[in-house]
Amino acid sequence: RPPPETRQHPMYARALFDIIHTSGEAALRLLEALEGGADELFDSTNTLAVVEESLLNVAHTLAHLPPVVMLRLSQTDWNGWAALHSALRHRIEPRRDIVWYAASALLPATLVQLDRLRTQEPEWFEIPY
Repeated sequence: RPPPETRQHPMYARALFDIIHTSGEAALRLLEALEGGADELFDSTNTLAVVEESLLNVAHTLAHLPPVVMLRLSQTDWNGWAALHSALRHRIEPRRDIVWYAASALLPATLVQLDRLRTQEPEWFEIPY
């Protein structure tokens, strides 16, 4: 039986999960197309802007997950996401290292953890009709 925090708003958790996945997958698709890794990403202003926008969507949405869900994602680097969120929201320079860390490590790891949680707790992510 899901904790009260998720029973009350299962659509909320599902909506957040969908935003994270949609934005995260969009960023990963762009990154997969790059052959030059970080250098190619940071040399392409347009690609970088789209990747940063996707990462900001993920970081912002993760910050609004129900606390019970956040606790279940114990291996998530919450400090890394908070640093990225701040860097992108406030256009802090330089931000190359935090953006590359998020794009190449933080995002893929977080998506795997969310998928694992969704498998373990499917009722948290159901949309009742």
